[in-house]
Amino acid sequence: MKTWTRDIEIHAPIDQVWKLLDGTLEDMQKIMPNVVENTLVKGTENAVGAVYRQKYREGKRMQEYDVETIEYENEADFKKLKVTFTLANMFEITTSYEAKKLEDHKTYFRYTTTNNPLKWFTKLLLKLVNSDKVVVQFVERVKQVAEEEVRKR
Repeated sequence: MKTWTRDIEIHAPIDQVWKLLDGTLEDMQKIMPNVVENTLVKGTENAVGAVYRQKYREGKRMQEYDVETIEYENEADFKKLKVTFTLANMFEITTSYEAKKLEDHKTYFRYTTTNNPLKWFTKLLLKLVNSDKVVVQFVERVKQVAEEEVRKR
């Protein structure tokens, strides 16, 4: 199992950052352009336990998997979304997004992802991966999109 965490300050209101993670499919695609579908399969009253069927396109390949919400907080000054899904029967992935209001137009954002290999050869593959490049790129993209949307207003 391997875990990566990255945090960053974003010069945008917390709700602007949050809607990119917990908004519409269009909002989500601004930071995750390869997600082409996000359909609610099972809803719950407090979001924990909700399941979404996601479709993800990588090149010509389409992956489909169910994303389950395992933690959810949506307060004025702090927001958290933690989900888990199995990718291609090879990795169990858990991701956590946290947003904390620092000021009216400044948000602390933390992204954590854990990959748990489910097959022996994916365990070897994961040992070879020693880069947090994807995590860094994702956090930077969230910052860029949120700040860009503030400038457009």
